[in-house]
Amino acid sequence: MDAAQVEIIRQIALALPGVGEGIYFSTPAFRVRGKIFARIREDGETMALKVDYEARDILMKVQGDTFFITDDYLEYPSVLMRFSLVAPDAMREHLERSWRYCASKRLIAELNLKHDA
Repeated sequence: MDAAQVEIIRQIALALPGVGEGIYFSTPAFRVRGKIFARIREDGETMALKVDYEARDILMKVQGDTFFITDDYLEYPSVLMRFSLVAPDAMREHLERSWRYCASKRLIAELNLKHDA
């Protein structure tokens, strides 16, 4: 596991409103409203992100080297991302999209105000 990359992920995720960090399957996981929206997988090279099925299909089609799923994710609105292939700015976008999938309207409004400021 690349500690520097994980730290970048951690900083981006924890900057989002209402996010807490915990452990899930012995790896870092990030939650909002008690729901995991992102977690580092056990291989230390990929991250699971919550996304709707349409976004997942588009990501896998457009960036198949970076985004994929395994059989155990077929039935879940999630995509796997090889985070070493993602620049920090793009990482921020992907984490925010996943966060928005799980966040409350109030938290989303809070982030929108922050972006507008």
